[in-house]
Amino acid sequence: MAKKTSPAGTPALLALARAGVAHEVRAYEHDPRSGLSFGEEAAVALGVEPARVLKTLVAAVDGALTVAVVPVTGQLDLKALATAVGGKRATMADPGAAERATGYVIGGISPLGQRSRLATVVDASAATYPTVLVSAGRRGLDVELAPADLIALTGAVVAVVAR
Repeated sequence: MAKKTSPAGTPALLALARAGVAHEVRAYEHDPRSGLSFGEEAAVALGVEPARVLKTLVAAVDGALTVAVVPVTGQLDLKALATAVGGKRATMADPGAAERATGYVIGGISPLGQRSRLATVVDASAATYPTVLVSAGRRGLDVELAPADLIALTGAVVAVVAR
């Protein structure tokens, strides 16, 4: 996989470039009328297996914002997320709080290059693929990279947090 950067580099793409991580930028035309979730829309538009496309969700675990990266084909198991980071209770974060903490808008939140470094958990299923796709920091822009690089760059814990 070649290193690519976008002329309009998002913080996620800039973080990848700084780290020297091999990745491929994958752009598509976001259609707000598609009726699909952001991740499902990306999988269809990019022609990739939906389980390889990961969505970035922000939850509050015992009050601390925490990032979960799970396949778009699944749902986040909040109890498993809390357990993965040594917490007791998790709830989905307020969308405004998620946007402020990450610096990204809902539907374009990337696990990379966030404004505040949040505890991150990547679902274990990601490791079954040679590459995965995550948001590159805006709707209609994904980045493909090796799961090991995603985990290393985010300092993520790997656990089963999707169902």
